[in-house]
Amino acid sequence: MSKIHRRKAIRNLSLGLGTIGFGGTLMAKSLSENPIDSIQNNLKGNINHSVCRWCYQNIPLDEFAEKVKEIGIKAIDLLKPDEWSSVQKYGLDCSLATDTFASITDGFNDPKNHVVLQEKYRKLISQASHSGIKQVIVFSGNRKGISDNEGLEHCAIGLDTLVRHAEKNNVTLVMELLNSKLDHKDYQCDHTPWGVGLVDKIGSTNFKLLYDIYHMQIMEGDIITTIDKYNDYIAHYHTGGVPGRNEINETQELNYAAIMKTIVKNGYKGYVAQEFIPSYTDKLKALTEGL
Repeated sequence: MSKIHRRKAIRNLSLGLGTIGFGGTLMAKSLSENPIDSIQNNLKGNINHSVCRWCYQNIPLDEFAEKVKEIGIKAIDLLKPDEWSSVQKYGLDCSLATDTFASITDGFNDPKNHVVLQEKYRKLISQASHSGIKQVIVFSGNRKGISDNEGLEHCAIGLDTLVRHAEKNNVTLVMELLNSKLDHKDYQCDHTPWGVGLVDKIGSTNFKLLYDIYHMQIMEGDIITTIDKYNDYIAHYHTGGVPGRNEINETQELNYAAIMKTIVKNGYKGYVAQEFIPSYTDKLKALTEGL
């Protein structure tokens, strides 16, 4: 390429990038002026959107449920039994049930926890089924010196009776993949292949994984390839910007548009729950932008 043609090409590219930036500014302006209309006009219905309650604890639950429904969210994640009816009266689902006893650190990888967890989870599964809730979250627990092979065996033994109970009640137990590098030091279910191995060992369609995109970017990267490979093992998704776990916009490193296209392409029909921590003063505006 001659120098003059090369300079012209670079100039044209710069102009094109400027136009893209201007378009992004217009989109942000549109969202800021009328966020609800903007998002409702742009949702295609390909994703079942949910949101994690804990990221918005400063907003009363009834108000939160009413507002998130307005922007196109269909469900709220990580609600306890005494909160379920508060969102259901707005026509929202509880997309993932939990309770105060559910522990990230003290989970099914330690046999000492089995009796107590089995008793409490059996009750929670029955409650969820009675309320029409389809998924309950479980955790591996921290390693505390337990090897990965031992932890997998212990989890399979501890969860087996609960999975059978879940099968009878049309409930799916989902184990969350979390990073042990930054947020949850020593957590055992911190790599997708380990979780996949546990799903295979239990051998039930009522036990699958919660693939947290934020956590697995920190631990593994290669998000789209992993989602493609293990799509059948995943029952639920969480989002979050990397680094920082804030908004999933252009301030972080993941291409969420491409990730969502992959999820849709794979025929996934479950929920994708926003689990980023809003840094904006207007937290619902941040949620609308992410959606």
